Amino acid sequence: MNKSEMIDAIAAHSELSKAASAKALDAVIETIIETVARGEAVTLVGFGSFKASERASREGKNPKSGEKILIPQTTVPKFAAGATFKARVAGKDE
Repeated sequence: MNKSEMIDAIAAHSELSKAASAKALDAVIETIIETVARGEAVTLVGFGSFKASERASREGKNPKSGEKILIPQTTVPKFAAGATFKARVAGKDE
């Protein structure tokens, strides 16, 4: 499902217009991104949690030359699925 298909699904489930659904989806995504970028977690009970995680620096290999390189430390976003989400995907939802 791509973004426009998601907007169509939101509009169908919520009885909002497609324009209002698009604004709502954009607002949710932007709010999650801004919050996680500040280092705070976003938890949507049953769906999952978004958070920032530190990835330590490590040694890598240049695939062209085989030369060892240092990959610097970075902060990356992480998502952990909630129990309801996991159960539905596994087909265990009633």
